[in-house]
Amino acid sequence: MAFNRSVFWQKNKYKLNGLILLLPFLFLYQSLTPSFPAAWQAQELGEFKIAPMPLNMKGPYQHHDEYVKDFMLIFEKGDTEQIRQGYANIGPVALPLSQLQQGENGVLHGSKYGQHVHAIAGVKLSSSDSLWVSIQNWQGEWLVAKWPIPKELLI
Repeated sequence: MAFNRSVFWQKNKYKLNGLILLLPFLFLYQSLTPSFPAAWQAQELGEFKIAPMPLNMKGPYQHHDEYVKDFMLIFEKGDTEQIRQGYANIGPVALPLSQLQQGENGVLHGSKYGQHVHAIAGVKLSSSDSLWVSIQNWQGEWLVAKWPIPKELLI
């Protein structure tokens, strides 16, 4: 007995269409139950206590002609309304304000529950790099903290 594609298709096309109709529910479930890496150790930074959390364990990616790594900064203490401006970068030193203000990457943005940032980074992360968070309050005081990059993120 020879295999007839037309007969196979006629018998199974509704099963295939039913499977395709189930895929949006799978994607909805995945989007409603995200998983993130653990937050890093929180540090005091003036009146704030901040714990950075990478959004994934992948390396930097290109965003608006710069390489960045996404982080959520969880504010365990302090009022984010007291932040005039804030930036983040990954490298051996904190970038100067003049360089941080040149583009939209590296700027903290979000709500009182957490600030998202596309931290400016190089193409690859190295063991000499750190995550630098620079915050200016409304009194003009600059606060800078650094976190070492864990081995799991090094490429």
